[in-house]
Amino acid sequence: MKTFECIAPCHFGLEAVLKREIIELGYEITSVEDGRVTFIGDAEAVCRANVFLRTAERILIKVGQFHAETFDELFEGTKALPWEEYLPQNAKFWVTKAASVKSKLFSPSDIQSIMKKAMVERMRKVYRVNWFPEDGDAFPVRVFLHKDEVTVSLDTTGESLHKRGYRKLTAKAPIAENLAAALIMLTPWNRTRILVDPFCGSGTIPIEAAMMAANMAPGMNRSFLAESWTHIIPKKEWYACMDEAAELVDFSQMPDIQGYDIDDEMVRIARENAKLAGVEQYIHFQRRGVEALSHPKKYGFIITNPPYGERLEDKNTIASIYRTLGERYRQLDSWSLYVITSYEDAQQMIGRKADKNRKIYNGMLKTYYYQFMGPKPGSRS
Repeated sequence: MKTFECIAPCHFGLEAVLKREIIELGYEITSVEDGRVTFIGDAEAVCRANVFLRTAERILIKVGQFHAETFDELFEGTKALPWEEYLPQNAKFWVTKAASVKSKLFSPSDIQSIMKKAMVERMRKVYRVNWFPEDGDAFPVRVFLHKDEVTVSLDTTGESLHKRGYRKLTAKAPIAENLAAALIMLTPWNRTRILVDPFCGSGTIPIEAAMMAANMAPGMNRSFLAESWTHIIPKKEWYACMDEAAELVDFSQMPDIQGYDIDDEMVRIARENAKLAGVEQYIHFQRRGVEALSHPKKYGFIITNPPYGERLEDKNTIASIYRTLGERYRQLDSWSLYVITSYEDAQQMIGRKADKNRKIYNGMLKTYYYQFMGPKPGSRS
């Protein structure tokens, strides 16, 4: 079967987590760059990557790569790519996203229109027609220019992979599902351990944890754009992948997962989202402020996305929120605390320097993932 070079974009700072996921799926990594991991795979790999990867944003099939410093070079380079191997005559195709870093060509709209013209020019010669109806399946093209190297790819995913299909209702500033999954995967948490999120909002961190504990593939309840590309990926590959995902689900050993929020409406929304994800019976959601954070057992994990204080009205209350979190954490014997935030004084207010600190970009916002490690079970506190 034909193999592809597949590109999996992710949040900046999470490349190592995504690389580990891809290797565990059984595929060979060819490169790791800022915000993207490239690997080799066949049609089955495209399906499995879409369905099973928790931290990727989408799965792209690389069409080609070339050097371009002028719009003429961009046109000729795009025209030279084998579009007919991917796009049927009635395909609906367009450049949906153009990103440029340290390159001479940087206007997204100009890059998009020139590449579209070049694609049409190539297709006209191959298919010997002057006009394309574009009434068939969608083939969105994504292009990334870095130091004048142009990487051109087709988006197999459609709606971003963080949209698992369970989050119909959200909080004001929800954390993306793939970022929430990555935060959990950056900790030693597993399904034998307690997990509490005291600022759970719409429930994303507890829900992602419950799905991991049950071995539920994040993409098993949604569809993907490339499902209709039967000339590239046979339908049977998608069916086999979904069957594999269904067989792996295991609710036999579910952990103690709890989500608290001070807002009654958020607790209701979190419960509804957990129900849509199929894990509502495995998470205890409750209206509770951070000042009431407690648990009788040892060796638990707090993994949380507290308010950052980005909005002006939050500035006065933000310090006390982190101070209270630190106070409550000190009362929890042998627990570990993991906090993602852009709040600069987080460590100072929590009252302890983090054992590890990781920079992660949450969209355009630079955040830090502070990791306060507790002892391992069985070791001396």
